[in-house]
Amino acid sequence: MNRTLIEALNKRYATKLFDKNRKISKQNLETIIETARLTPTSYGLQLMKMVVIEDLKLREKLLSHSYHQQQVVDASHLLVLCSYSSFDVKHIDNYINNISKIRELDVNSKQLQGFKEMLKRFRENSNIEQLKHWMKNQQYIVLGNILTACALLNIDACPMEGFVPEKYDDILELDKEGLNSVLIIPIGYASNDDKYKNLKKVRVSTEDFVLYK
Repeated sequence: MNRTLIEALNKRYATKLFDKNRKISKQNLETIIETARLTPTSYGLQLMKMVVIEDLKLREKLLSHSYHQQQVVDASHLLVLCSYSSFDVKHIDNYINNISKIRELDVNSKQLQGFKEMLKRFRENSNIEQLKHWMKNQQYIVLGNILTACALLNIDACPMEGFVPEKYDDILELDKEGLNSVLIIPIGYASNDDKYKNLKKVRVSTEDFVLYK
């Protein structure tokens, strides 16, 4: 068992109070962003973007739409995970072109055109609500990777669904990018006054968690 990883995950918790005077280094922030970017997604499509907010005044505008959870303001940075509001043919075309460029493949090759047609069939055979639910679920994979990366970097975080997405979308003008907010994650360093900081993690035992067949 990798003790470094397990100890980091045991230490991490949903931080309630952040030290507003401590900031994440540029290097660590870049690592977290790259972790999110490299996260696996369905078909590799990455129908998402992440908004990184450091500006305090902007976060103060978002506070009342975050049920006044002070982490939004006190953390070093606020991450907003967003899905595209729709899955269009242009997303497929852009993805196929990107594969062609990065892997130096002929965009009109049988391999890429076959993959393109498969993606189009998937899109056409799914209704709007199914696609939105599917895209939203991808954000939770990104969330898991971000939380693990933060734990290994000794950075504290608090994943949140408790906010008003429509208000975030308006304030951040996400509609201009064709995006909808899904999750928010304040990241930074816990305050020594956070009473939850040193509590033992409560989880079911390994024996109760795993079924071996």
